[in-house]
This record gives sequence, C-alpha cells and structure tokens, in this order.
Amino acid sequence: MIPFIDTHAHLDGEEFRDDLPEVVQRARAAGVGAILVPGIDDSSVDSVMAVCRRFPGYCYPMIGLQPEEVRPGWADVLARMKRRLEANLQAEADTPLRYVAVGECGLDFYWSREFEREQLAAFERQVEWSVEHRLPLMIHCRKAQNEMLHLMRPYAAQLPGGVFHCFTGNPREAEDFLQFDGFCLGIGGVSTFKSSHLRTDLPAAVPLNRIVLETDSPYMAPVPHRGQRNESALLVHVLRTLAASYGVPDDEVARVTNANAARLFGGSIV
Repeated sequence: MIPFIDTHAHLDGEEFRDDLPEVVQRARAAGVGAILVPGIDDSSVDSVMAVCRRFPGYCYPMIGLQPEEVRPGWADVLARMKRRLEANLQAEADTPLRYVAVGECGLDFYWSREFEREQLAAFERQVEWSVEHRLPLMIHCRKAQNEMLHLMRPYAAQLPGGVFHCFTGNPREAEDFLQFDGFCLGIGGVSTFKSSHLRTDLPAAVPLNRIVLETDSPYMAPVPHRGQRNESALLVHVLRTLAASYGVPDDEVARVTNANAARLFGGSIV
C-alpha cells in the first residue's frame, strides 16, 4: 500500500510518554509515512518540537492555541507563540523542523461560552498569522460554525488554506466549510462508527480532493478499537472505510489524500 499521512496526532501528550518510540514504529509498519503534530497551549510549543526533533523528517510541528485552552491571558500566550513562530520560520525555513501550520486553533462553545469573546479574538489573531506567513490553518470547530464562518469570510481571499479538523457534520455543513478555497475536511475515526452518517454523506457531497486523513490520537479510536487509546497506526481503518465508501482502491485514497496534504503543508511531508 502507498504510505499515507496522519495530519493530526497529539504525540506530545502524556498518553504517549511511556512508549512513543513503539507508537511511531507501529505507525511506520502500518504504512503511515508522516505524522503532523499540533500545538494546543503554551507548554506544547516545547513538547511538540521535542517530538519532532526526536523523529525528524517523519513528525512535523504546528503551533497554535486550541480554543478550549483560551483564558484571560490569551494575548500574552499568543505573543510568546508568535515570537517562536517567526524565529522558527527565519532559522529553519528549509529543515524538517519548520512549522507546517498554525494550529490547533478555532472556536469551541460546546461546554461553555464563558470565554467567547476571548476565543473569537484569539482565533482571529491566528488567522492573521496564517495570512501573514502563508501557513495553513488547523481548525477546531465545535458548536461554533456560524461564528467561525462569519469571522473567516473577510479573510477568504487571503487565506492559504487549511483543514477543518475532525469533521463530523452533514453535507450542508461540508458545503459551508468548503466554500473556502484550499481547505479540506479532516476525517478520522468517527467515520468508522456504526452510527456515522459520514460513509454515505461524504461520497455524495465531498470529493476526495477535499479530504485529508487524521487520527486526533490519542482520542476517537476507530472501530474495531473504539474506546481504546488511539494512535497513528490505526489510521489504516479510516483509510479503508473511506475507500469502501467512495468505491475506490485503498491506494487511491492514499494517493489523493497525500496530494491534498502535500498541497497544504508542503511537498516534503510526502
């Protein structure tokens, strides 16, 4: 099988502290050719880069403030992140340790709107980084689609693209997200769940050239591992599910989604 790409895995998390080399080894053996590691908060700036230094040319870093981590001190956090981002882009522009995206960022009003204003301001700041540095966005959006679309529309012509991570919506929601040129939907383990409508909705509404593969590990493991710790090696179940849904060979899903990821994050990851 053609190697394929996990565009979203939190390998710097505590869940992988004790066996990260084995996790990466299993990913390679399963056919995963590269793993993209998102940032989520202040401390992850260092932990993400540490993972990517440990596995150069295989793990690629992102930097961002995840919406559930936005607090009253968000502006100071983003100021520190921006200094790190700009230093990285200047010093490591042609190395495997160059940041490949801004994220994980976005909006999340699922549990609370306590920090709604802060989330909106923090996300817009990171959208501005994307435009300024021509880096794609890795976007988290939960119970906030209307606010997300409203905030992004003024930047639509300037944005270099990105991923709407962990997409589980309906065809209308997919259409709304994909009005932004250069953006893809990130599809993961939920697509394998028995109750998921994605297996029928995606082929009817979303071409393969607007999809990338992801695990969001250690979360949302696919069937038949649902409820367990997720890891990149399990992405093969998502790939095979999509291949069956679209009626194409496994290698075609790998080929097209790899091309999508390379277009977004740079050809060096393929």
